[in-house]
Amino acid sequence: MIFLSEVAPRDGLQGIRDFVPTATKIELVRLLHAAGLRRMEVGSFVSPRAIPQMADTAEVLAAARQLPGLECTVLVPNRRGFEAALRHGAHRLGFFMSVTEGHSRANLNRSVADALEELSQLVRETPAELRIRFNLSTCFHCPFEGVVPEEAVARLIDQIAPLREDMEIALCDTTGNAAPDQVWRVMARAIDRYGPRFAFHGHDTYGMGVANCVAAYEAGCRVIDAAAGGIGGCPYAPGATGNVATEDVVWTFRRMGVETGVDWQRLLAAADFAAAIPGASPGGRLRGVPAARAA
Repeated sequence: MIFLSEVAPRDGLQGIRDFVPTATKIELVRLLHAAGLRRMEVGSFVSPRAIPQMADTAEVLAAARQLPGLECTVLVPNRRGFEAALRHGAHRLGFFMSVTEGHSRANLNRSVADALEELSQLVRETPAELRIRFNLSTCFHCPFEGVVPEEAVARLIDQIAPLREDMEIALCDTTGNAAPDQVWRVMARAIDRYGPRFAFHGHDTYGMGVANCVAAYEAGCRVIDAAAGGIGGCPYAPGATGNVATEDVVWTFRRMGVETGVDWQRLLAAADFAAAIPGASPGGRLRGVPAARAA
């Protein structure tokens, strides 16, 4: 079995220029929950000046917390976001930083070392009952520095993994430029050293998103991020397009005989809703295959 972490409400929407009504975001969360998804990034406590789309995260989180069995993750880039997430009752805190200096400067306006120092302190201060997801961006390719050396990723994991033994660490293909063999090697090395505590976050910019998810799975990863409708893209990674579509991932793993816990028809309804949100840039393949929709 794999565990899907649905990221459409956060990563899928954050790059849309015009503000998506809060009611629309909440309805997206509800549709995804109805499809059986039980882990979800519902927003991000970032500065509304930096990403105005996430200004209503507290309201979306409050509604999402009412849905039975749903684990709500919010991204927190710094101490202010950390304190807001604690105050509003997030189930999982999503810390994030970059492997490369170029992306760290563009995304967080700080060096890798400075980001690691601050986040390490926040991990230590996180209450034991709260879950953590530590996202590492640009693990495979950086829009400013190109293909990322695998040793650089391993060195950073060696600094992060000991911070908290039960902390999930996500290896992120921020630009969608990773190759499946590269994903397998980096993921297998991490799991071999620190156990099955790693997740994979991919984009489909170059059409390799699903293949990379399968490569991560074959390396031992069992938590995979995806976004219904394939919407999204990193505003600080020039050229990066949407996330791997949840429906494409679910179809692939079902075809492989791997359980996902997702209701196919309800997922398609949620994916259609996500793809139709004004300003969204949908992707994926399965919504456009009549035979798959009828399955």
